[in-house]
Amino acid sequence: VSKGETLYSISWRYGLNYRDLARHNNIPSNYTIFPGQRLALDVGNPKKPRIRTARQTKNTSHANRATERSKSQTKAPSVKKTTVRTRGPFQWRWPVEGKLLKGFSGGSGLNKGIDIIAELGEAVHSTAPGLVVYAGRGLRGYGNLLIIKHDDRYLSAYAHGRKLLVKEGDSIKAGQKIAEVGSSGTDRTKLHFEIRRDGKPVDPQQYLPKR
Repeated sequence: VSKGETLYSISWRYGLNYRDLARHNNIPSNYTIFPGQRLALDVGNPKKPRIRTARQTKNTSHANRATERSKSQTKAPSVKKTTVRTRGPFQWRWPVEGKLLKGFSGGSGLNKGIDIIAELGEAVHSTAPGLVVYAGRGLRGYGNLLIIKHDDRYLSAYAHGRKLLVKEGDSIKAGQKIAEVGSSGTDRTKLHFEIRRDGKPVDPQQYLPKR
């Protein structure tokens, strides 16, 4: 652990769930770590077999029967999606106005979020209520970065800011101004925005309202 790092920033860098990382290293629930502390990152055990409980088996059986019934019925017409996205516990909102510069390609590891064109100094708004768990520029390639914890599953990040307007530990409201758009850590003025669920990058456009 280096000075300025938090459990959340380290988890973000390595694509880990911060709760798994804390549990694996016996870190208490306040998630406090210290410079010089050594953390083990091998939090997963992919060789461990999954044990199905009786409840899971019963639920799977019900699901299979439901699937068979649905196949025997006439396929219903598709319903057009609304513009409001409510995945997870929130109605997510766009952090800035502007055209999409680059989309999500998390599977290939090329872009774990989206890049949005914005003017230098333009206000960046929180996409949902939460708590600031990282504010700094310790993650290479992100410049001035904010990470906001929305609940136990969801985090969002706002990168390349010219100025950060909130600090670690601040409670944030949805739509609150939290930073100014900049070009720190990159070659042009833009906002890089990410959402992570259980430590893994997800496509923000699957959560944000349609434009």
